[in-house]
Amino acid sequence: MSEQSESQFDINAFLKHLTERPGVYQMLDTDGQIIYVGKAKNLKRRVSSYFKKRHAEIKTEALVAQVARIEVTVTDTESEALILENTLIKRHKPKYNILFRDDKSYPYIFVSTAKKYPALSYHRGAKRRVGRYFGPFPNASAVHQTLQALQKIFPVRQCAESVFNHRSRPCLQYQIKRCSGPCVAGFVTDEDYAEDVRHTLAFLEGKSFEVIESLGEKMQQASEAFEFEKAAVYRDRISALRAVQSQHLINQPGNQDLDVIAVAEEANMVCVSLMMYRGGNLWGSQNEFPKHVTDASIDEILTAFITQHYTDFPIPNRVLVCDKLADQSALQNWLTEKKQQKVQLRQASSQTDKGLMKLADTNAKSGLKQQLTQKASQAQRVSALQEVLSLAAAPNWMECFDISHTQGNQTVASCVVFKEGVPDTNAYRKFNIECIQGGDDYAAMHQVLTRRYQRLKAESESFPDLIVIDGGKGQLNQAIDVLKQLDLDYLPLVSVAKGEGRKAGLEILYTPSNQAGIDLEADNIALHLLNHIRDESHRFAITSHRSRRQKAQTHSRIEDIPGVGAKTRQKLLTHFGGLADVKNAAVSELQKVPGISPKIAQSIYDFFHGEL
Repeated sequence: MSEQSESQFDINAFLKHLTERPGVYQMLDTDGQIIYVGKAKNLKRRVSSYFKKRHAEIKTEALVAQVARIEVTVTDTESEALILENTLIKRHKPKYNILFRDDKSYPYIFVSTAKKYPALSYHRGAKRRVGRYFGPFPNASAVHQTLQALQKIFPVRQCAESVFNHRSRPCLQYQIKRCSGPCVAGFVTDEDYAEDVRHTLAFLEGKSFEVIESLGEKMQQASEAFEFEKAAVYRDRISALRAVQSQHLINQPGNQDLDVIAVAEEANMVCVSLMMYRGGNLWGSQNEFPKHVTDASIDEILTAFITQHYTDFPIPNRVLVCDKLADQSALQNWLTEKKQQKVQLRQASSQTDKGLMKLADTNAKSGLKQQLTQKASQAQRVSALQEVLSLAAAPNWMECFDISHTQGNQTVASCVVFKEGVPDTNAYRKFNIECIQGGDDYAAMHQVLTRRYQRLKAESESFPDLIVIDGGKGQLNQAIDVLKQLDLDYLPLVSVAKGEGRKAGLEILYTPSNQAGIDLEADNIALHLLNHIRDESHRFAITSHRSRRQKAQTHSRIEDIPGVGAKTRQKLLTHFGGLADVKNAAVSELQKVPGISPKIAQSIYDFFHGEL
C-alpha cells in the first residue's frame, strides 16, 4: 500500500488516515529521492513521532525538514517489515540511513567428503559441490591460516581434483610430510587416510580435545608395541594440536557457534567489531565502519548491523551484543525464523561471555583508533597535495589514467578513482582502446580521456577535483587538448613523469600552468599520495591488459563462425579431432556431424574458404 500527496505535503492529513499495522515507511525529498527508510510495529505511531515533537538530534531535524512525501508498505508481521526495510536500504542507500558496506560472501573450508580421498580447499560462493562446508570465516587470511595449520597436523591432501587425478608420483607436499600421498597407490592405506579425514572433520567441528584423546591412545598403543617412530608421529601431532588450541581464546561447552558484536565511537566515527567463534574456537574478526552515523545511538547502529549483516550471511546459534536493544525480542524472532532454529540474541551475563565481550570491545576500540589515525594521515596527504598544486579546493575525488599494451597489441587504459585519499575500487573503469596505431600511447590517452569525460558530460555527472595522468608533458598535452575540446579545461590536471633512472621519489609533476615542472622531495607526503594513485592505476592497467591478452591468446577462429554456438563447436571439434581438420573438411563431411544442417555446413565451409 502506498500513500502520498500530489502537490504540497500535508502531514496532518497523511497521519489522520495512516494505518496502525506493521510496515515500512519511505521518506522522499522534493526530487523524489528516498532519503530514509524505516520499519515500525505501528506505522501511525512511529511516523507521527517525527512530526509531533521537537528533536534534539540534528540529523533527525534535518531529515524531517527535507521530507516532501512519505510512502508506506504494510506488512503482516514486524519480521516481514525488518526484511523489507533492509532490502530497500540496500537497494536505495538512503543518505540518512546507517549503511554498512555490502561485502562479498564469506569464505569457507570445503571438504570433498563424497570423494574416495577427500581434499580440503578454500571455497567462496554458491555451495554446489557435494561435501562438508565449514565456516564462515571472516576473511580469506583466516581460511588459509587454518588450512596451513591443518596441513602440519593431518596429512590430508589440499590439491585440486584435476591435479590429483593426473599424478603418477607424489608431489613436493608428500616429500615435506604435508600430505600422505593418496594419489599414488601404496603410499597410504585407505583406513589411515580415512582416519586423518575423520580427525580433520572433528577438529573443524571444534572437537579438538576428543582428537587429542584419540591420538593419545594411539600413541600409547604404538609405544607399547615398540613402534616408537609411529608413536613419535602421534606425539608431534598432539603437540601441534595443543599449539593451535593455545591460539584460540575460548573452548565453549557444547561447541556452539557464536558471534560477539561490540561498538566503539569517537569523533563522529563508529567501529562495529564482529568476532566469530565456530565450533568453540575463535576463527577471526572483522571491523566495520558504517556511514551516516551522525547522532545515531548504539541501539540504532547495532540494529542496522544485525539486520543488514544477517540478511546475507549465516546466523550462529548465539549472538552477543554489547547493549540491550529496544527491538531485541523482534530481532531475535526474526533471526530464529530466518535460521529456522532457535537463536539467542542477548547481552553477556556469564563470566565467559563477559570475557568475550571485553575482547570484542577492545578490538572495536583498537580498530577505531587505527581508522582515525589513518583517516587523519590521508587528510594530511590530500591537504598537502592541494597546497603543492595550488588548488582552490581539496582534491577529495581524484581520477588517474594509465595505458598498457604488449608491443602495441590489446591496448587497455585504466581509470582508478581515489576518494578522500583512498581507493574506491567500485568506481574503477577499464577501456579497451581500438582504432589507433599500435603502440601510440598519446592516441590511446586521447581516446580514453575523451570517452570518459564525454560520457560524464552527456550524463550530467559530477567531475573529479583532480585528474592525474601517468606520463610526462606529451601525455599532459593530450589531456589539455581533450579538456579544451569538451569545454572542461577548468578541471585541475597534473601529470606524473618518471624521474631519472625511473626511481621512486624522483618524479616530476607537470600542470597546464607549470610546464617547467614541480620537483618535490622524496619524503613529501603529497608526492606519496600521487605515487600511490599512479601505481594503483599502473597495476590496474596491467591486470586488465593481461586479461585481454589471455582471452586473445585462447581465442579460436571457430568461435567467430556466425550461427555456430558453443555446443555445435564442441561437436565439431570432438568429431574431427581439432580445428585443422574442421577447416579442411568438405561440406558433405561437415553434414555428418549431429545437429549440423546443410545450411550450417555450407556456412562453416564458406567461413574458412570464402564464398563463391
